[in-house]
Amino acid sequence: MKALFTNTYESEFVKTEIEKPTPKKGEVLVKIHASGVNPIDNKIRLGLSPYASPVLPAVLGTDLAGVIEEIGEGVMEFKVGDEVYGLAGGVLGLQGTLAEYTAVDADLLAIKPKNLSMKEAAGIPLVLLTAWEGLIDRARVQKGDKVLVHAGAGGVGHMVVQLAKIFGADVYATVSSQKAEIVKSYGATAIDKNTPVEDCVNQYTDGKGFDVIYDTIGGQSFDDSLKAIRHYGQISSCYAFGTHTLAISSLRNASIHGIFVLRPMIGNEGRKHHGDILKETTKFIEEGKLKPLIDPRTFTLDNAMEAHKAVSDNSAIGKIVVDII
Repeated sequence: MKALFTNTYESEFVKTEIEKPTPKKGEVLVKIHASGVNPIDNKIRLGLSPYASPVLPAVLGTDLAGVIEEIGEGVMEFKVGDEVYGLAGGVLGLQGTLAEYTAVDADLLAIKPKNLSMKEAAGIPLVLLTAWEGLIDRARVQKGDKVLVHAGAGGVGHMVVQLAKIFGADVYATVSSQKAEIVKSYGATAIDKNTPVEDCVNQYTDGKGFDVIYDTIGGQSFDDSLKAIRHYGQISSCYAFGTHTLAISSLRNASIHGIFVLRPMIGNEGRKHHGDILKETTKFIEEGKLKPLIDPRTFTLDNAMEAHKAVSDNSAIGKIVVDII
């Protein structure tokens, strides 16, 4: 099969012919049709995520959508020919998805929504799972909650906004003026990203603070979240790196959740939960309640390096996806 290898950090991909893998017990062989690209993929390629980086040379790529071609021992939930999607590799010892085939732990996969293309489905897993873990598993969003999402038109952000609406929340999202219509189309109130946090709290919560805040940016955005949360509120962040003073949120008895969606793959714990979340997601998508935002540009294995650059140069409108076939 054809695969893109990363031989050294910061280097170009090298297209290589390697042997097609054979699924082990609990695995399935997937013919990959599309591979989603996330900022973490680019960071891994640059050597900036030592907690997730595989030993080089390696095939990178985390998300996939494709068709099962072979079933390993003990797999009962899938059959040959099933169209599936999932957050499936590209970290530590797991082969990534910038290849024509991969052998994947079946627990990480779910049946692809019938109303989506392979490209659309491949753009969902990492951002949806990150959104779900922070909003539902950890913050336990409730009907009627006032939810603030930082960067609500971004990869994770646009999933948080839609999930919050599905679960009955009143949703607000910070965005640039150019992307305000995106979050409005999901039923959220758009807030200019340059609006002072105190003004947001006063205007939208009568000074009480938001029930749930999901920070996808980190830095000042995370610090602003600490100020904007209500007493006993819930803050989730998938980018809570750096140094922060937690005193203001501690005085509010707020709970803070750090979200690291790669943990099940890296630690081999909670993998089935990821598959189960994607099953629920498939229902929402087929019911028309949730839609992925996919960048319209076309990338293939031949220009996948451009796809990696596109996730970090702020040119993307929606998720970047590489077409494998």
